[in-house]
Amino acid sequence: MRRRSRFDGGPRHHSPSRPDGCAPVSGLNASSLEAVDGFYQTLVDTTVPVAGTREAEMTKLLENTFRHVNIALVNELAMHAKGLDIDIWNVIDAAKTKPFGFMPFYPGPGTGGHCLPVDPSYLSWQFERQLGAISRFVKIANDVNEGMPGYVVQRVQAGLNDRLKPVKGSRVLVLGVAYKKNSNDARETPATGVIRDLVKLGADVRIHDSHVGAYEMDDVAARVNLSADEVASADAIILITDHDDVDYDLVLPRGDYVFDARHRLAGTSAEQL
Repeated sequence: MRRRSRFDGGPRHHSPSRPDGCAPVSGLNASSLEAVDGFYQTLVDTTVPVAGTREAEMTKLLENTFRHVNIALVNELAMHAKGLDIDIWNVIDAAKTKPFGFMPFYPGPGTGGHCLPVDPSYLSWQFERQLGAISRFVKIANDVNEGMPGYVVQRVQAGLNDRLKPVKGSRVLVLGVAYKKNSNDARETPATGVIRDLVKLGADVRIHDSHVGAYEMDDVAARVNLSADEVASADAIILITDHDDVDYDLVLPRGDYVFDARHRLAGTSAEQL
């Protein structure tokens, strides 16, 4: 199959096994742009030349900041909706039926990786350093998203209290520590804040994640295989990362108390974020 680059109308080869994608490209001059464009044509479905290298870099920063801000918005709405006893997931499902003017984003335990926790802050720092301008949206998004792990712990603490159990001494099984599903990447993962806060409160935290190797919290939380015994012995189970290889039928209904931060177990007895 042959695709055309937006660079010069020339043909390019597209591998059907490669996921579709789009990359802004640029160069210092025409020849460097041609070289960069040719390289990225081997990696993505479409290349989009922009005016210069600064525009190309800011394109990526805009994409990440857009997601960061919108995730923060829906996270904040999710917390308020819980207080009003409104099902935010049902609200989002209804809103996304609108054919224009709305793009669905979903609440979760916080953001992770490099793109969302880091890149928008870098952009904000550059604005402040070079222009003296404050990026209010980025700062608010940071406050909301960085506070989500603490909110998860508060909800779990309340759930244990309802069951007449203190956090201190309770065994808590955390499912997934990668920052996104089916990934082995635990950079800036919200699981770290959740685990750290639970340990500070005296919980006996266990971790299950078959994707992530060595992890910074391994020295304070034991790694375990998911089994019926582990599920049954947990006072609380927190689903942080909804990997597809987790046996959710094992988790429910055996889990005494399951807190689902990803809405993976919708329609079950699990408590939703």
